[in-house]
Amino acid sequence: MGEIICVQNCSYQYEDGTKALKNISFSIQKGEKVVFLGGNGSGKSTLFLCMNGILRPKKGKILLDGKPIDYNRKGLLQHRSRVGIVFQEPDNQLFSASVYQEISFGILNMGIEKEQADAAVTKIMEELEITPFQMKPVHCLSGGQKKQVAIADVLVMSPNIILLDEPASALDPKHTKLVRRFIDRMVEKGMTVFVSTHDMDYAYEWADKVIIFKNGEQMALGKPKELFVQKELIESCNLMQPTVVKLFQSLCEHGILTGITEIPKTMEELEQCLIAEKEKHNE
Repeated sequence: MGEIICVQNCSYQYEDGTKALKNISFSIQKGEKVVFLGGNGSGKSTLFLCMNGILRPKKGKILLDGKPIDYNRKGLLQHRSRVGIVFQEPDNQLFSASVYQEISFGILNMGIEKEQADAAVTKIMEELEITPFQMKPVHCLSGGQKKQVAIADVLVMSPNIILLDEPASALDPKHTKLVRRFIDRMVEKGMTVFVSTHDMDYAYEWADKVIIFKNGEQMALGKPKELFVQKELIESCNLMQPTVVKLFQSLCEHGILTGITEIPKTMEELEQCLIAEKEKHNE
């Protein structure tokens, strides 16, 4: 499908001397689903800020469609219209008086005609179930509602890439499912999606590619089924194996599952493996 973004030997150090990123390199293809994993302080959020152009790497560069970010005002506006970011804390990016004004602000500043912008805002609010509180002041919203608005704020501008920092934080189970369904629809439309999360089960089931960080270093990059079977690697990065992987390995070690080399992706697939094993023994 072609490379869309490439991070080349990027390092970043904050003014207090904290080395947040250390020689990070990877390339991502258009339409890929990518998960960043790592404990707190591992560098995930800093890398998102570099990819969006809010921070500029001290060393290395970031290429979008083969071209490095242009850090002048015009270049950054163009870059951020294509690479959207949703912060973990929505209060960091919400500032308008009402929900409708908040979601309208970015797309109107792109020079879109008001009638076209209004149509796009109305559609995104309906899809994310925001319409009922569209005229509410932003500061009166719950944490989950603020998260929905922050996501709509970015998606209404139709970026090619979206960076989601803990998109399900502050959401109840119902709205977590809603946001994740909408993320899937973004992918179906050809968008490249990055998710930073601590939810190992979601990362395993959803991602095409996983990148693991620890103390600002890139520890591993690969497909979920390749990385999550490596128990020592996962635990050394202060993470836990996904439930399905852990259960599958335990069942195999205890001889309950035999002759299965393909690790199930979901609990439903694992259940089918157990049913097949039982039927095999009943023959």
